[in-house]
Amino acid sequence: MSALPDLDSLKLLVDVGELGSLGRAARASGIAQPSASKRIAQLERRLGLPLLERTPRGSALTDEGKMVAEWAAQVLSAAYELMRGAQAVRHGESAHLRVAASMTVAEYLVPRWLGEFQNREPDVQVGLDVVNSAEVAALVLAGASLDEAAKTGAGGAVERGRAVELGFVEGPSVPDGLDARVVGTDRLVVVVAPGHPWARRRTVLRGAELAATPLVVRERGSGTRETLDVAFRGLHQASPRLELGSNSAVKGAASAGAAPAVLSGYAVEADLATGRLVEVPLAGLNLVRSLRAVWRRGRPLTGPAATLLAIASRP
Repeated sequence: MSALPDLDSLKLLVDVGELGSLGRAARASGIAQPSASKRIAQLERRLGLPLLERTPRGSALTDEGKMVAEWAAQVLSAAYELMRGAQAVRHGESAHLRVAASMTVAEYLVPRWLGEFQNREPDVQVGLDVVNSAEVAALVLAGASLDEAAKTGAGGAVERGRAVELGFVEGPSVPDGLDARVVGTDRLVVVVAPGHPWARRRTVLRGAELAATPLVVRERGSGTRETLDVAFRGLHQASPRLELGSNSAVKGAASAGAAPAVLSGYAVEADLATGRLVEVPLAGLNLVRSLRAVWRRGRPLTGPAATLLAIASRP
């Protein structure tokens, strides 16, 4: 049997598939493009397969290259798990997973996921940070810096288990530096107090009228607010009546008659059932959003984080 491929070459091949070009993959690995090309050529000779299709416009994975990249991702995942396990044994660490989730996901979905996770992994200690979507992304990205400091010994104050490996966000876009997987969908709904004039209206609310109305909204950085702002693009948008930092605060203000609000269907389900809030039918505006799991780009999830992602991804 010929010598096994080195992990750096496998990582480079996976990055070509994920980033779309050899040049981007080379930059991600911190090497020059000619060096990256040489590595891929050596990998092709070792495997006896054409992995890259080279054209004047750039390079792309061949069909064989795509298959090898999928296998390589599994090999890298196992290698990362080996190193993490060895580090845990070396430092005498107990199994620990730190997760961050946006408020809507944390309140209405994460408890069910964590319940099943604890049944599967009863010895794993789970820490959950509940923040808005922008802060989730920042925590996951900051985990890379914490991990690097721990590896190099430069971060003496870095606490064990502090890095967030996996996050859950609800905005319409994926922040730079993160990989993502859709784990569900959510629909934002317009709600008002029972005594509000819109609760008795006989015509469907249009997007332009909603945008021009001062609303009770979540703070900037929340996935709910970002989804609403994206939906309102191109429309005349009134300044918010109130900007509040939680779903509960927004619901409270809306039910008190302060102004209409736009919130997750998960967040207002009980309030609509009890009549505390009334949904206003809306037309001409897409308020359906994807809920996503996010993790650091180029670092496949392993161990407890991979288990939780699999649970959250299940239909």
